[in-house]
Amino acid sequence: MVNNSPHTNYEIANFQKQAGMIDEVLRINVEGITHEESLIQPRPGGNCLNWVVGHLLWTYNYNLPVLDQQPVVEEGVLERYARGKPPFKNGDEVIPFEEVMRIWVDSDKAVKTGLNNLMIDQLDQPAKRHPNDESNETIRERITGVLFHQSYHVGQTALLRRLIGKDGAIE
Repeated sequence: MVNNSPHTNYEIANFQKQAGMIDEVLRINVEGITHEESLIQPRPGGNCLNWVVGHLLWTYNYNLPVLDQQPVVEEGVLERYARGKPPFKNGDEVIPFEEVMRIWVDSDKAVKTGLNNLMIDQLDQPAKRHPNDESNETIRERITGVLFHQSYHVGQTALLRRLIGKDGAIE
């Protein structure tokens, strides 16, 4: 059964707006950041900007199948940016920041395409990434969680920008 309630239509539009704001704020916060600057580690702990943006990519890439989209990079390419991975120790273990941002553009486009093609009646379906996925989340729950996650980390990019020594990008 298709749910055509105004609330649900608003819900999808809200997801689309959130994804757009995540992309816009990220791009503003990383403007003018070099690869070397993206590797500056916060003290006393935490992850550098390169890892945070790569982690955003890893999260989107991992969840694109929920939106009926193909991952933008092969499995494993972004594994160093997975949840729980330790901070980088040197620049040899990272993807160059310019490449991270190029992949971001492709990833963001795939997310937006998936959200634009999302049908109202899909929101309560299981959010399976692959046949062996045992998650009990609905697509609605997964999208909500992913967008919160992305917003959380995009907020970190503003702080990391200042720790690098750049002026704040959003006043």
